[in-house]
Amino acid sequence: MNWDQIEGNWKQFKGKMQEKWGDLTDDEMDQIAGNRERLEGKIQEKYGKTKEEAREEVDAMARDLG
Repeated sequence: MNWDQIEGNWKQFKGKMQEKWGDLTDDEMDQIAGNRERLEGKIQEKYGKTKEEAREEVDAMARDLG
């Protein structure tokens, strides 16, 4: 699934994102609001990932949703 589809249906996918990244709060997910860069940044911050690791995880999640 491409990111535009995820961003456009963020409320639908938010729960699946929180299943994978459970440390992200509802407020943080609302702030992310489908913005990929914000999501990657929060993953880096909460999980101590590098930018590349966060990008790869988000890519994998997008593929899984497709």
